[in-house]
Amino acid sequence: MTTQREQTAAEELDELAGLVNRGDRDEIGSLMARMSDRTIARGLRQLGRDDLLELFEQVPQGRVDALFAVLDGEVRAELLTQLPQSRAVALFELLDPDDRAWLCQRLPGEVWQPLLDLLPEAAREATLGLMAYPAGTTGRVMSPHVIGLDVDQVASAALAQVRQASSRTETIYMLPVLDHGDVVVGVVSLRRIVASDPQTPVVELMASPAVVVRADQDQEEAARVVREAGLIAAPVVDEASRLLGVLTVDDAMRILADVDEEDAARGSGSEPLRGSYLVASVAELMRTRIGWLLILIVAATLTVNVLDYFEATLAEVVTLALFVPLLIGTGGNAGAQSATTVVRAMAVGDIAPRDLPRVVGKEVATGLLLGLTLAAAGVLPSAWFAGWAIAAVVCTSLVAICVLATAVGSITPLLARKAGIDPAVVSAPFISTVVDATGLVIYFVTAQLVLGIG
Repeated sequence: MTTQREQTAAEELDELAGLVNRGDRDEIGSLMARMSDRTIARGLRQLGRDDLLELFEQVPQGRVDALFAVLDGEVRAELLTQLPQSRAVALFELLDPDDRAWLCQRLPGEVWQPLLDLLPEAAREATLGLMAYPAGTTGRVMSPHVIGLDVDQVASAALAQVRQASSRTETIYMLPVLDHGDVVVGVVSLRRIVASDPQTPVVELMASPAVVVRADQDQEEAARVVREAGLIAAPVVDEASRLLGVLTVDDAMRILADVDEEDAARGSGSEPLRGSYLVASVAELMRTRIGWLLILIVAATLTVNVLDYFEATLAEVVTLALFVPLLIGTGGNAGAQSATTVVRAMAVGDIAPRDLPRVVGKEVATGLLLGLTLAAAGVLPSAWFAGWAIAAVVCTSLVAICVLATAVGSITPLLARKAGIDPAVVSAPFISTVVDATGLVIYFVTAQLVLGIG
């Protein structure tokens, strides 16, 4: 149900789009003064890069810093590319080190390198420290600004330390507790410290052992740890369990959202679109889709070759051709469903490559039941339309194709993961094309056997 606030924001965005189209700068500035930072951020994301800089210039001066902090990462990157260098550096410095490292990964070197060089030394070193970790690891997305409490402290001393350092820290609600070697021995919430007797030792308040993630750990795995444990943040440690930083829940959710978006895109045979659809150019949309389409065209030649090979069979019983779309469509959909289910189960940690026999067995059984159900539903219409002999061919093929499709759809992602390939890359359209070709072989061979044709 749409709330009044959401409705107002939508109306403001529609009004802003109209003003942009008319080029009414004075009215744009007046409207932005009334809009919330979040609504302006949505407007900048949606209205396209051609108007981005002009719109940003209309933001009331006292709100620029707060607005930049809530902007989408892709919009930030575009603004840093377009703004004069002095303004870009000032905004770049406002960000947390992990956000700066994220932008450096996506901006051209000729854009981010000068910005990084002009930062104060402490900010520059913090950002470079994160960029030293390989892309895709937790170290690249952690915040190095974290308060570590001494295991020998009492609650009052810990609270004083938080007050002194909180302005430089991304989160203060989860506080790692360290021994004398900076090893994380537990965590304690700020709420528990505040609510306790000032002389209570921190060691009595902390939860131990702490849920931690490694800096060299895959960031998707670390993000799932944060989500599944219901944490506000998790300490990030090195191989010796020494504190390096913290992975916050908002960063974890952003990582998982990016992964889900990527999996959904690749599951449909395209690459994920970075940033807003309206900001993306036609060339960018084409680039995200053309790669898989070219691969699928090549793969589809298998289907053409199968039809060519069984041309004599088709010529003898032309009615067989009428059921080809039904069979290959059903097989492709069954394979795509199986692949999507298995990829999702791997993503949430339910299954791993070692579970291949169990997964394939379950999917084959599912495919058999699906095929039998579809065959039962289709046998009478097929017999009425084409006769009982053709109906037997179609229904037998349908069962076999469903079993084949679910087997291929379950095996392929698991083997891809075992080979170190992202299972989502082995997308459903590719599986569909393979199943199409092999399904047609099953269909025509079945027809030859049942109908006694050569």
